[in-house]
Amino acid sequence: MTKFIREGAKVVTCSTRCSVRFRGGSRHWNRGDTVNKIRLENFRCFRAKQSVRLAPLTLLVGENSTGKTSFLALVRALWDTAYSGTTPDFKEAPYDLGSFDEIAHYRGGRAGRASEFNAGFDAVARNARRHRKVVGSDSGSHRFEVSFGRLGTAPIPTKILFERNDVTLTGHFADDMSQAIRFRTRNGEWVKTVEAQSYAMQEARPYWMARHLFTKWFHLEDAKPIADSPPFSQNDEERYLRLLGEFFAPSLAGRPFASAPVRSKPRRTYDPSRPSRDPEGETIPMYLSTAFFEDAKSWGALRGALEQFGREAGLFDEISVKPLGRRGGEPFQMQVRKFGHRAKGPLRNLVDVGYGVSQALPVITELFRDDKTPMFLLQQPEVHLHPSAQAALGSLFCQISDWNRQLVVETHSDHLVDRVRMDVRDKVGKLRPDDVSILFFEREDLDVRIHSLRLDAEGNILGAPSGYRRFFMEESRRSLKL
Repeated sequence: MTKFIREGAKVVTCSTRCSVRFRGGSRHWNRGDTVNKIRLENFRCFRAKQSVRLAPLTLLVGENSTGKTSFLALVRALWDTAYSGTTPDFKEAPYDLGSFDEIAHYRGGRAGRASEFNAGFDAVARNARRHRKVVGSDSGSHRFEVSFGRLGTAPIPTKILFERNDVTLTGHFADDMSQAIRFRTRNGEWVKTVEAQSYAMQEARPYWMARHLFTKWFHLEDAKPIADSPPFSQNDEERYLRLLGEFFAPSLAGRPFASAPVRSKPRRTYDPSRPSRDPEGETIPMYLSTAFFEDAKSWGALRGALEQFGREAGLFDEISVKPLGRRGGEPFQMQVRKFGHRAKGPLRNLVDVGYGVSQALPVITELFRDDKTPMFLLQQPEVHLHPSAQAALGSLFCQISDWNRQLVVETHSDHLVDRVRMDVRDKVGKLRPDDVSILFFEREDLDVRIHSLRLDAEGNILGAPSGYRRFFMEESRRSLKL
């Protein structure tokens, strides 16, 4: 089996920020956190409070309509709430969870709808070069919690908690638009209340997330001690500010990238456009074209990585950009070639080959980009792929995911899951059993429970409920007449 990642990594950078991992090694982030636990309660189909484990590679499996896509949307919303300083948009593509009434859990009858929903995560700061080591005594694990209430039809954060080591910050938005900040350390606890002062302040309330709340009012010299706490000191304020810097640093690593379950349709000819990110991969051809025109060395590395996967998956052996002019600002075509036994065969337009190629290309290209994205949220990347190509995706995920770049993958492919299990067992990639988490979504009456499953050294799934075995094994047993 071809290994996508080998020793002796080489990272090639071009002016279009298209650095890729080619033939090995780890990507190095300057800053960032690894999310290792997600909590949720009264969110969509999840009524009971649940806590699930995330790993470098997390696979979401389960029947249709069991909340897997909602879970992905929640992961991104938590990042936005904690780090971005903006209200999370639960309708932003590729997710559309609707208004508060569609998001807060609804039981019907007397139970009605939950008045709020809660979520949170645990994270660990990791050294970029030694990702299994915690950086410094003040950069260990931290906990983030948020409660979402209603403003009109939109869900907005009303309570925020951040805890790191022995320091706890809480922020609360009252109905009268006032805000309260509590700061607790080993030395004591203090509170500062900020009254609603203007109409503009009230209008801005939906956008006052963790970053804004904790930084706008950081001058806490007038904070009131609680119980027998001493007056708030300059040392306390310096620690508070240092804590904020540590907490918001992961935002420098980039927002999680979320892919759509169905990618853009291939075109015979592409017109130049801005090579930005989008869930459906609409601008991926432009990204490849920009690399092709601006930096031959970078394009060669990127093309090599794509072709390496293409051969392993049986999708294509060669990929190229065909310019229809002399400059990068003119139309172009994307072409691929499949080799025969004795001849290379002709280059074919992306439109003229199997649909699986155009559906897989945006996903694998995103994984080889270097835009400081610490987490990928992938919906059914195996769509339109042959089983052997689905399995190849599993190997690719094992090779490129680590504690500095997490993959959370919703999949219905047992071929992909089995390849991950076998690669961990055979030590084909760098992932150890604990580096893989399988989340099984199981419907229980009107609710959904998430089971956190692990792998052992032989690739066996540990802690699987009977529903998981039925989910994947019934057809196999039937085919074997067992």
